Amino acid sequence: MPPIWGRKIPGRNRHFTGREPLLNGLRKSLTETNTAAVVPLPQALQGLGGVGKTQLAIEYAWAYRGYYDLVWWVAADQPLLIPSALAGLTEDLKLPSAGSMGIEEAADSVRDALQRGDPVDRWLLIFDNADDPEEIRPFIPQGSQDGHVLITSRNSRWSGVAETVSVDVFSTTESVAFLRKRLRRDLPENEAVHLAHELGNLPLALEQAAAVQDTTGMATDEYVRLLAEQTGDLLQLGKSTEYPHTMTAAWQLSVHQVESRMPEAAEVLRCLAFFGPDPIPRFVFQRGRDSGAERMGTVLSNPLTRSQAFAELARFSLLRIEPDTGTVQVHRLVQALLRDSLTPEEQEEFRHEVHLLLAAGAPTDPEDISTQEEYTFLLPHVRPSGLTRCHDERVQEFALNVVRHLYRVANWRSARSLAEEFRQSWTATSGDRSPFVLRLRRHLGNVLWQLGANKESFDLNDETFDLMREAFGNEHEETLRMALTYAANLRAQGRFQDARDQDAASLAALEARYGVKDQTTLRAINNLALDHALLSRYDTALELQQLAYVEQSSARHGANKWDVQSFWNNLARVVRLSGHHEQACDVGEEAYANGMRELKIEHPLTLATARDLSIAKRRMGFLDDAYELVQDAHTRLNKLYGPDSPETMAAEVALSNTLRQLGRLEESMALAKDAHQRYLQTYGDRHPFTYGCQLNLALLYRLRGDAKKARELDEQTYEGLLDQLGAAHVYTFSSTINLAGDLAELGEPERAAELGRGTLTGVRDFLGPTNGLSLSAAVNLSIDLRAIGQIDEATTLYDQTMAAYETTLSPTHPERLHAAEGKRFNWDFDSYSL
Repeated sequence: MPPIWGRKIPGRNRHFTGREPLLNGLRKSLTETNTAAVVPLPQALQGLGGVGKTQLAIEYAWAYRGYYDLVWWVAADQPLLIPSALAGLTEDLKLPSAGSMGIEEAADSVRDALQRGDPVDRWLLIFDNADDPEEIRPFIPQGSQDGHVLITSRNSRWSGVAETVSVDVFSTTESVAFLRKRLRRDLPENEAVHLAHELGNLPLALEQAAAVQDTTGMATDEYVRLLAEQTGDLLQLGKSTEYPHTMTAAWQLSVHQVESRMPEAAEVLRCLAFFGPDPIPRFVFQRGRDSGAERMGTVLSNPLTRSQAFAELARFSLLRIEPDTGTVQVHRLVQALLRDSLTPEEQEEFRHEVHLLLAAGAPTDPEDISTQEEYTFLLPHVRPSGLTRCHDERVQEFALNVVRHLYRVANWRSARSLAEEFRQSWTATSGDRSPFVLRLRRHLGNVLWQLGANKESFDLNDETFDLMREAFGNEHEETLRMALTYAANLRAQGRFQDARDQDAASLAALEARYGVKDQTTLRAINNLALDHALLSRYDTALELQQLAYVEQSSARHGANKWDVQSFWNNLARVVRLSGHHEQACDVGEEAYANGMRELKIEHPLTLATARDLSIAKRRMGFLDDAYELVQDAHTRLNKLYGPDSPETMAAEVALSNTLRQLGRLEESMALAKDAHQRYLQTYGDRHPFTYGCQLNLALLYRLRGDAKKARELDEQTYEGLLDQLGAAHVYTFSSTINLAGDLAELGEPERAAELGRGTLTGVRDFLGPTNGLSLSAAVNLSIDLRAIGQIDEATTLYDQTMAAYETTLSPTHPERLHAAEGKRFNWDFDSYSL
């Protein structure tokens, strides 16, 4: 067996017969063209299943397994689920897991690794039932010398994309050989030919006919007679079907035989028809006893009956049992014929049984990492079962958990797609004030936030928050959770004070209801600490962040790895913003090690921690270490989430600042310009972070010799920040410090000194006289006073400032050394997660 053999590859069909020319042609196509080989139906059979496409792919995988080091199976009939199937290869390919980077990013990394042939160059990837070339093509690795892609499809349009091998029904010779092999006896040629002719040489129909005869001992001529009678009944009923009547008759004969032997098995089969065509996890039946499924009640309550039913159906080839994966699978054609045989009322009954089984079989906590694989088995059945249209509260709870699961594994596009379908269906039936609709809207708002759709998220959450307060009241748990999300929307709008007020009110309500140790309360404390940091109130932010981190890290129940990492990094950041750079490096190193260990290197929180740690190292003068960290983080974020992700943008800002301090001004300027444009597009021209990026640009213009341009930008930045944040804010003070530097460079020392006096007074009043920003403002003012001839005042101010440095910073701290050399300070802006 190949070292990597996918768990979802079906077992080898021991009755596989013939098809040698097809197998040989398929092998030749794969090895000689290095393109995807597609196995579609001929145009005349468009849409008809049962011809053996999948069986041919299975046989190819088994027959040629020795030529590959990796063979992987992807059920491709639901394109939204393909990323999850590909992401399952990350561990085998030594790539970061989907849990650490998100499903779609993990799938991309798998595709890229296969294209490179690293670490496996001989591989086979099988996409089964890939009907839409446009939706599948982005997932197909290209250009590998020894890697092969095999696709089965009913869509003839694949012929324009890849080499094709047409699969037709059996030849008469192949039909006869198959029947003899399947029945394990020397069936007379005339009987075999007659039966094959009656069934149109369709492999699936032949398999089911042979299964009935093999299981019941029925003679071939009797089977043909019953087949003719059954077909007549179908014609008399005027049954409309796209499938041949003989195929329908053959299938009905199988079902009738099962029903006569074990009625419960036939009931199970009808239920299975309303799942998707993908493997169905047997645990949904094992956990279904209390699901409320009435028609399946007898089977669900008795494990022996359940096992016997599955075995009976397998004997008649009506389903395939896969012991290795704990699943069963019914051919989509059989499913379609089963559904078609039922009245509309019966269809709805069975469809709802499936909904209840899915809901009862799902893990209760969709955010538990240990249950993620179970959700991957359930997801393919959500849409095919029509679950989006179900309004049973038990099923709606499951639907919400599906969205939450997709959100947690960062499969945000799928989460959005499903959530919008649920919302449309539920709202049409229950209105927009239904509890489940409101809860769904909250989760959808979170998904939109993660996708960077800030305006859509804000508009939806703003409306949802009002609806929740009307429907639930202000103190309801859902309203309180919504309030935390809404505050995040306010931060993204640049409304830092409004976010602080909202989070403060939320914290008071949560503490009153749940106490300070509750996880939701701790998230509110964490968020409030962030609000205070954004308002430059670092002492309060540090006090709150320490409380949140201590309670979270010591909690025995309810804490999750995401919150632990987030709180830990936020603590390191606030320590840095408070001016304790060495301590920030120590805490940041611990946080980064935890992220690498628990969430892996490419998880967004690990990368955010790397970015913040790099800033702390930069403040300590460890420029090479800082550059290595932030350059790697930016590269990974850009690859995984794209250049417009807020996390990628923040890393770009930090990388630009690091390059500037390394003296690589042109590289720094290119990144700074790009970051400024992205912040303009994402947050708008009035957001404080956009002004922060403009501050960085202005500094670079001055350092590159264009002080006039720098002054123009700094004046705009100061006016904007004054309007948005007020005078008492670190960002505003930074803009005035830099503007004074522009004026000095332009030969206006008097104006620089005047501006510097006001800035020093303001920053001392706000942050205290020994804060790093205050000390830097004092050094700059002393330089400007000396330039206008006020030597005594300049000397006194400088000496006092250096004495303060001696009591606050170590002798080797870069800011103290910078001041000791009498150099002017410039301040930059670093972004962070909102």
